[in-house]
Amino acid sequence: MSLLVVGLSHRSAPVSILERASLPSDTQAKLLQDTLAAEPAAEATVLATCNRIELYADVDKFHAGVAELSTLLAQHSGVGLEELTPYLYVHYEDRAVHHLFSVACGLDSMVVGEGQILGQIKDALALGQDLHTAGRLLNDLFQQALRVGKRAHSETGIDRAGQSLVTFGLEQLAQDTAVENWAGCKKALVIGAGSMSSLAAATLARAGVAEIVIANRTLARAERLAEILAEPGGTGVAARAAEMVAVGDELGRADIVVSCTGATGLVLTGDAVEAAAAGRDEPLYLLDLAMPRDIDAAAHRIPGVRLVDIESLADASADAPMAHDVDQVRGIVSDEVAAFGAAQRAAHITPTVVALRTMAADVVASEVARLEGRLPGLDDKQRAEITQTVRRVVDKLLHAPTVRVKQLASEPGGAGYADALRTLFDLDPETVASVSRADLNDADVKNRGRV
Repeated sequence: MSLLVVGLSHRSAPVSILERASLPSDTQAKLLQDTLAAEPAAEATVLATCNRIELYADVDKFHAGVAELSTLLAQHSGVGLEELTPYLYVHYEDRAVHHLFSVACGLDSMVVGEGQILGQIKDALALGQDLHTAGRLLNDLFQQALRVGKRAHSETGIDRAGQSLVTFGLEQLAQDTAVENWAGCKKALVIGAGSMSSLAAATLARAGVAEIVIANRTLARAERLAEILAEPGGTGVAARAAEMVAVGDELGRADIVVSCTGATGLVLTGDAVEAAAAGRDEPLYLLDLAMPRDIDAAAHRIPGVRLVDIESLADASADAPMAHDVDQVRGIVSDEVAAFGAAQRAAHITPTVVALRTMAADVVASEVARLEGRLPGLDDKQRAEITQTVRRVVDKLLHAPTVRVKQLASEPGGAGYADALRTLFDLDPETVASVSRADLNDADVKNRGRV
């Protein structure tokens, strides 16, 4: 089996395609279940954010895997395959590992170095584990990606190179305006109560906004976020929750609006924004971080309204900052990809080595039993000494070859050594497979406790 990723992102597709190809959480679950039902895939998980959709799978056939995963992405995203195909990218084996590690470090983000992607990778792994679609390969891969991302942020200055999308968006919103900071804003309206909206609310609170209103379809989540913001141990800002039906009224009283929901249609229409902007003395600032968009793009043409959305952020992030830090992170990624590949290749041969030693132990037991039949006068001490001697001989004969074959297997192109061992020693394929299944079950238990 081999690692394959098929996806699209802000680097490969225009925002108009990304908007239409977004995957709600229930659709992600159905996509993974259908991927496992497809013949080429043994395990799978999906990384879906506001600016990328990537389907990771362990497949036994490359071309069939690419065709199947591409078709499944098209079916579940609602974008036709012919329209979607030009924007898809494919990564295989080490290139797929390199891609995910780069993503985890923020190298492939719209804002280079942003750290929120680590939480999204963790969510992708958790989804695969909850649905039992992520097996040993994807568990190992995503766990290691999280470690690589954390290493990049702790060992380099990539954090200086990038900001969160929220911070970057607020900075872009303030450019070419009279706003020096957001402390002068009396009221902020945050639409949505997910991770991005929560980050936006906390960022605005720390910036000194006087009041924050959280509007969400599930009022309880909005109330909980408002409570956290208002707690003395939190930001201490004046915060309250509002139902979505009250967004129109709240919009008219807000100075800045940040929206990031999972809605499939517009949350704020052009007419609603125009009505809110009418008669205002101060500009109305709108930051749309949703994909697909929450705020009508026509709002940027309304007098007194300043709108920044994902599309304009993509244009503004074209400059590559902090080249030295980025180069450092790239070095970390390259080293970690090599180490991960070596570990996976070594792990691939382990079941074969275990099966070989099991066969050797069975031969020893059989020969000792035959000897006991021919020499019935052996006492317990003699029998134990003979058994131990035979075992030592077998262990010494197997030690150097098994150590060396593990070393060779960890090198590029070393996958064939497992096949060679099975052929040379005529090992039972089912015995090898049973060891693999046992290892997989053990790994699943351990990995589920680490997320």
